[in-house]
Amino acid sequence: MRGFGYRTMKTAGGAAVAIWIAELLQLDFYVSAGIIAVLCIQKTRRKSFVSAWERLIASVIGLFTAGLVFEVVGYAFYSVAIVLMIFIPITVRLKITSGIVTSIVIMLHVYTMQSFTPALVVNEMLIIVIGVGIALLMNVYIPSNEKILDEYQVELEQYFSRILKEFAHFIRTGEDSWTGREITEAAALLHRAKNRAVQNLENHILRYEDTYYHYFKMREKQLDILERMMPLLTTIDYHVKQADMLASFLDDLAEGVQPGNTAHRYLEQLEELKQSYKEMNLPSTREEFEARASLAHLVYELDLYLQVKQQFRLTKKYGVFKAAGSQR
Repeated sequence: MRGFGYRTMKTAGGAAVAIWIAELLQLDFYVSAGIIAVLCIQKTRRKSFVSAWERLIASVIGLFTAGLVFEVVGYAFYSVAIVLMIFIPITVRLKITSGIVTSIVIMLHVYTMQSFTPALVVNEMLIIVIGVGIALLMNVYIPSNEKILDEYQVELEQYFSRILKEFAHFIRTGEDSWTGREITEAAALLHRAKNRAVQNLENHILRYEDTYYHYFKMREKQLDILERMMPLLTTIDYHVKQADMLASFLDDLAEGVQPGNTAHRYLEQLEELKQSYKEMNLPSTREEFEARASLAHLVYELDLYLQVKQQFRLTKKYGVFKAAGSQR
């Protein structure tokens, strides 16, 4: 079970188990344990851990704040307002505002009982611990996103390969039948992939860097460069020999968008291509000059495109990011 279905079952099961345990212990207000469990179960382990910790601390503070105020001021309706005016600023200052709702439930238990006794404190603490503890146990297992992220990588590589081939075809023939659909779809895929990668990172409590996320950020930067190249292609309205050379390079680059390739090889090829351009005769007409100038600009953008990829692989090699799957 993935996504909505899995989380729904987990939430329902956690609430039921928390209520069952609290009822077995014959606690007052035992259903509140289920409420706390529901509130603490989040999409990821990290969010669940943070939520549970904040609600635990806030509930304890709220319990003793309510007990102190009610015992001093009295168990009257206006005392509730006083408690909240004291308690809410404390949660804001401690940055545990997500625990306000849970704490109010606990504080109203004290108001309902009209007394603040050791037995009530034990009762409320057990409700809190049961609700928070069951929520954390329910989030021990969360389905891995890494298979989906690997699929996103493969699909994205296919888009990039198609885009580069279309660029090569246009430079070689001048035909403009391509709609550019792959660029739009690649951008949408990157948006989904980055969100999924962030979720994958948050399922690892002690991990603060994720290769998947940085991989997709790297591809996003490359896609921006490819988008910048599109207007340059349309300025090439005069065919020159250098265009065929660049088209061949793009075809080779498109074929190389697959697992195990590095940017180093293509940077060397691109440097050889630039050197070949320099050794050729100067343009003899204005049309040839403009076409070769556009090609030179495209080469510059391709160099940036490959530098982005190389930087990512160097960073991964020297261990700044922890590997989370095979990279391309």
